[in-house]
Amino acid sequence: MLILAIDTSWKHGSLALARGDGRSFELLETASLTGGAFSAELVPQIAAALARRNLHKQEIDGFAAVSGPGSFTGLRVGLAAIKGLAEVLKKPIAAVSALEALALASGATGRVFAALDAQRGEVFLGEYDVHSETLQATSLQQESLLTREVFLAALAARAIIVTADASIAALAQPSGATLLQIERPGAEAIARIGLRKILAGETVAADALDANYVRRSDAEIFSKPGS
Repeated sequence: MLILAIDTSWKHGSLALARGDGRSFELLETASLTGGAFSAELVPQIAAALARRNLHKQEIDGFAAVSGPGSFTGLRVGLAAIKGLAEVLKKPIAAVSALEALALASGATGRVFAALDAQRGEVFLGEYDVHSETLQATSLQQESLLTREVFLAALAARAIIVTADASIAALAQPSGATLLQIERPGAEAIARIGLRKILAGETVAADALDANYVRRSDAEIFSKPGS
């Protein structure tokens, strides 16, 4: 399958072309997207990536896109482009959470908590069960938008915290929680996850694709007995 993946959820965007199946994955092309210029760059960069491989858009078998959480404007631009292409080409879309991608990129297994700076004194937090056999299959428990105070109060009970943001790492460091700071996954990682989702039938129709901005929860995740 030929997969086109994009991430426009934060200030540094990217896209990737990849080919693979259930046993193999080959990255064909990657390209960076300039923050604040996604609407001007995205479609031309997709066309250029296809041209460099002598491919036509009709050869794309599926799409993978970060659906959130992240920049309101960036997500709108990226998802609108993917929706338009998928609708015209009648191809499946895999929606990928930026938090899920972060949890998987860490290489950690078991219960993994991925955290990103949501600005304005808030934190995006995703809770996942990551299967040790594949380092790919995940079971979403919850994604939340928390104040930093609630996030800090929860850290002592968290087994593994993964973040790509220095501000979150600095916030969590004094807590004593197990902390993994890694680079934020790019479109290559989104393509890998998207391919798996498409092969598993975990897709969304173009008219149903929407951004997931992650609404504030009541933090029940942190009050579960034994958590």
